[in-house]
Amino acid sequence: MNSKNPSDNVIRLSDRMKRYDMKRADAPRTGRTTVPRVIAVTSGKGGVGKTNIVANLGYALCRLGKKVLILDADLGLGNLDVLLGLAPKYNLSHVLMGEKSIREIIVEGPGNLLILPAASGIQELTQLTKQQKVQILSELDQVIDRVDLLLIDTAAGISSNVMDFNVIAQEIVVVVSPEPTAITDAYALMKVLALKYAEKSCKVIVNLAGTTQQGNEVFRQLNLVTKRFLDMTLDYVGSVLFDANVTQGIKQQKLVSDLFPDARASKCFQELARKVIAQLPTQMPNGDSNFFWHHLIENNLS
Repeated sequence: MNSKNPSDNVIRLSDRMKRYDMKRADAPRTGRTTVPRVIAVTSGKGGVGKTNIVANLGYALCRLGKKVLILDADLGLGNLDVLLGLAPKYNLSHVLMGEKSIREIIVEGPGNLLILPAASGIQELTQLTKQQKVQILSELDQVIDRVDLLLIDTAAGISSNVMDFNVIAQEIVVVVSPEPTAITDAYALMKVLALKYAEKSCKVIVNLAGTTQQGNEVFRQLNLVTKRFLDMTLDYVGSVLFDANVTQGIKQQKLVSDLFPDARASKCFQELARKVIAQLPTQMPNGDSNFFWHHLIENNLS
């Protein structure tokens, strides 16, 4: 009986991606001439209103004629659907179990916003394997050609799930509030992105600012320390002013941009959406993928 090298049984992620690229090349194309933008929206600290930012920004982008898909990437504690008053029957856990495809779990939210819901209360999803991340991204790569922007609502913090969803995106937007702990944690997140993942740029949105000037000052502080200690460039997208209407909308499971379109927070989201459209991505993936796969293919998988 011939001996067999155990390494023959190893499935290399790079081989998996080659097969995926071949399959994608053979798939019908949408005829699009533009590449969808992939924007990860993240935060170092929870409680800064990141998910509310993502949902209202997506809604405002839709109002400007863009097709937007939001991925709730807080995989074990997803709550985007709750915020929007949705009750999806299926979520990403059904995709990972092989029961549904990503295309089958997409639900429509307010203003034609498209949502990919996460699961809630499933601890295993907070620590995905690389194979599972590849599975999600492979399927995503085949559906986002139908939209203009994919917004990834990551979990808060610096876990591997959070970092991976950040670094596969074309752009990273860090949400911070004026609280000292939020500013400190935002810098800690950027430090990990810069030192461990070699990210060179981030964008910043200041939420819950008392005034426009306070938002500017928070960004100034972050930018100052980042320039001094990190090899990273920060771009300021803008601020969302504190508005009691936001809380009222959350209680009613409605977006403030939809419920109170003339509220000052809603006007902030409209301005942010215009800035996002006006700003070009700092970098674009090479090849036929909409994502940066290099981080996930550095190591072999068994």
